[in-house]
Amino acid sequence: MSEDRERRRISLTFDNGPTPGVTDAVLDVLAARGVPATFFVVGANLRRPGGRDLVRRACREGHRIGHHTTTHTVLLGAAVDAEAAVDTEIAALAAELTEFDGDEKLYRPYAAGGVLDRQVLSAAALRYLQDHRYTCVLWNSVPHDWDDPDGWVERALADAEAGPWTVVVLHDVDSGAMAHLGSFIDELRRRDIDIVQDLPDSCVPISRGEIRVSLDHLLPLSPTS
Repeated sequence: MSEDRERRRISLTFDNGPTPGVTDAVLDVLAARGVPATFFVVGANLRRPGGRDLVRRACREGHRIGHHTTTHTVLLGAAVDAEAAVDTEIAALAAELTEFDGDEKLYRPYAAGGVLDRQVLSAAALRYLQDHRYTCVLWNSVPHDWDDPDGWVERALADAEAGPWTVVVLHDVDSGAMAHLGSFIDELRRRDIDIVQDLPDSCVPISRGEIRVSLDHLLPLSPTS
C-alpha cells in the first residue's frame, strides 16, 4: 500500500449494492476492460433475492468484497447505544460475509453522504474492528454519483487528476449513474491514470486490526462505550 511513485493511480470502490440489474452491468463493464475493483456491500441488499449470487460473481471475477454495514442507516458515533449499534450494524452481518473475506476482512463505515466527521465511528466500533482484525477502508473522492448521475464523471476525473492516488466512492445502485462507468474508465486510461485494486495508506487507518493513524477526527468528542 505504498504511495512512493509518481504515476497517478485510482482505486475504484462501489458502495451500497448488490443491486440486481445494476451490479451485474457494472461487473460486465469491469470484465470487458479488465479492471479490478472493490465492492462494499450492505447487508440488507445482500439478503435480497439475487444479492448473494451477484457478490459471488464479483468474487469469482477477482473483485474484493467488503462490509458496508447491515442497514446503511446508523451513524455509529451518533448512536444512543453504541454497543447495540455495533451489534446490529457490524456484528450481525459479519458471519454472512465470511464466504467473501479472503485473506483480509474489509470494512467501510457509513458516513451519511461521505462526510468523514465525528459521527462515523465510536469507541465500541473501534474496539470491534480491532478485536476482529478488520481493515478499515476510507476514501478521498466522493463525486456524488447517486444524486448527480451525469455530472459525477467530471468531478471524479478532477479528483483523479489532483492527487497521486484516489480512492473513489461510486455506487452500484439504481440511479442511472453507472451508465457512464465505461466511458469514465476509458477516460482514466486516456489520461494515463492507473486503475489499481490496492489501496493507499492514507485511506487505510486500520489494517488487520492495527490502528495506523489517529482516528480522533472520526470519534465523538465524548466517545460512548
